[in-house]
Amino acid sequence: MARSMDRPRRQRRLSNVTNSSFSSTSPEREVDDDNDSFMLQANDSQSSVAASVDVMDDANFEERCRLSPVYRLPAELLIAIFGRLASTKDLMSCMLVTKDWARNSVALLWHRPQTNNWASIHSVVKSIRKTERFFAYQDLVKRLNLSTLASQVSDGTLMGLTACKRIERLTLTNCAKLTDLSLTSLIQGNRSLIALDVTQLDQLTDRTLELVARNCVRLQGLNMTGCRRLTDQSLVQIANNCRQLKRLKCNSCSQLTDVSMLSVAQNSSHLLEIDLYDLPLLESESITALLTQCRQLRELRLARCPLITDQAFLQVPSKAAPFDALRILDLTDCQELTDKAIEKIVQTCPKLRNLILAKCRQLTDRAVWAITKLGRNLHYIHLGHCARITDASIIGLAKSCTRIRYIDLACCSNLTDQSITQLANLPKLKRVGLVKCAGITDRSIHALATYGGRVMQKPRDRQHNVSALERVHLSYCTLLTLDGIHTLLNNCPRLTHLSLTGVQAFLRDDLTVFCREAPAEFNDHQREVFCVFSGNGVSRLREYLNRASGPGLDTGMVNDSDDDNDGATLRALPLPPPPPPHHPNLIHTWNNPAFQNTNDQDIEDEDMEDDNDGVDTPNDGIGIIDAAAHGHMLNLDVHSTPANDPDQMIGGTQQNQGGALWAGGSGEAQHVTGMMSAAILDDADDLQ
Repeated sequence: MARSMDRPRRQRRLSNVTNSSFSSTSPEREVDDDNDSFMLQANDSQSSVAASVDVMDDANFEERCRLSPVYRLPAELLIAIFGRLASTKDLMSCMLVTKDWARNSVALLWHRPQTNNWASIHSVVKSIRKTERFFAYQDLVKRLNLSTLASQVSDGTLMGLTACKRIERLTLTNCAKLTDLSLTSLIQGNRSLIALDVTQLDQLTDRTLELVARNCVRLQGLNMTGCRRLTDQSLVQIANNCRQLKRLKCNSCSQLTDVSMLSVAQNSSHLLEIDLYDLPLLESESITALLTQCRQLRELRLARCPLITDQAFLQVPSKAAPFDALRILDLTDCQELTDKAIEKIVQTCPKLRNLILAKCRQLTDRAVWAITKLGRNLHYIHLGHCARITDASIIGLAKSCTRIRYIDLACCSNLTDQSITQLANLPKLKRVGLVKCAGITDRSIHALATYGGRVMQKPRDRQHNVSALERVHLSYCTLLTLDGIHTLLNNCPRLTHLSLTGVQAFLRDDLTVFCREAPAEFNDHQREVFCVFSGNGVSRLREYLNRASGPGLDTGMVNDSDDDNDGATLRALPLPPPPPPHHPNLIHTWNNPAFQNTNDQDIEDEDMEDDNDGVDTPNDGIGIIDAAAHGHMLNLDVHSTPANDPDQMIGGTQQNQGGALWAGGSGEAQHVTGMMSAAILDDADDLQ
């Protein structure tokens, strides 16, 4: 009797030891449970009651008890650890340890299979179609990007992947051979799609987007740039069914009208970014609706929408709460806009950071004075081709908006040294565009070079107040001389780009040797005057001018006194006389054909350079960085994208319309980012 009473008591004791050690309230699991996440205690063989405890004494139990605690980590911790491994080989090695480790690492290898070459795609398709396999690989694919092989991808390519019904991000940028046939097969039954990029699929019709609307109700990002066959009918269905939409790009979808945009405004209350570049049928009513109903909107791009007028903004109710979320507004080439619209925009959206008004040719100083009310919020302002602007308003802008980092005043022909010397006082100015501002002289360049002409007496002050300028665009500023540019080079150590196309003083063989090559599409006249220094070319030009000037050059010009602040004491010694010009028949004046019709052709500094200054142009996108090869090991089909080589990146991104950036590196888990990617789930941007 006593023996029978001891057994339950001792069993309870063993159970209490196990549970108390881990503070777990979950029921006990069998010791051979492969998902067991806590450690069983070893049998106390020295206890006088040990022999009477009813436990499994087989070899499996003893083996489990001898395992290291690392093999009993919960799945969440295993996945977090595996996600930080630097190489694919390490992950494959982990898959060979135990079944538990294999289950928790295979998803990391397959969530974004490598598809940057045909061998990889063939391997992926072959693994998915296997009848005997360790895992359901088609269910592990979450991100699929075929844009690297865009010109070769056809419907047959995509049909081999139609079994993948849990894709979350699908990037098909520039896969122009794809049609509704393969896309509908892939999308049918896929309830997980969050981001879809079908940029430049000009054979796509409403049929595909209507299927997206019915199946992919979780859709948050849609890039349909260049899909000219799409109409209001499909986009209305997207807006009605996909209520979580946050990012929408409809660039050059020429058949879209206010009908679809009104539906988007009414149903997409979570919308953060919308790009409506080059929609010739879009009118003011839909813009008013977007500003009124999409209160979380942060980016609104309306470049080249010719029917938009002042009414798009004037119709926004005056009593409405300020639209504090909007940070970027692009109104490039909206030529019907006047000063009244800009005044209303500033009143309605007081926290704008980037304001792009290039080619809004009706704007005057009144509009710029309104922009000054943005104050320290304004970081980026583009006023190129606003030829009615004068020095007075630009001086006011420089005094009020002291955090400006980028300002473009190309073709503002009324500007003189008076306003540029004031811009030189901006402490954070990194890029200034003065293309075809023919009235500026070396005085402006001296001011930019010396941070407004301020004299720093202490070495520590001089070190911390060095010019922040990185890119300076001075093409066709014909009054500039070699001395002024020499001063700029020696006082702007961060300078990486300097454009002097059409500046006579630099059209010399000994200087143009440091220039970039002219773009292939330029004609002979444009090549003759092309003069752009970038990257290493800037450093080499600086070194050459310093050598040619001799040892007497004052390279510490920021120390010179200049009581009248006109830059007179800031000088470089004269260079040797220039050699005979390479083109003896070239006359370096505005009468030369190379300078004529430049306004009509818009051959400006911004058009001829590969700029990437953090603000997207309508055709900009996020490029693709090729991944390295995948591998197979012991019949475990593994496909992965290892960390990127940072040397392949250009300015942090590469240009490729609408694509996605394959990020990673530093051994961390890799994620797809960009407008149509992981940014969709990362909405914690600074809105201050």
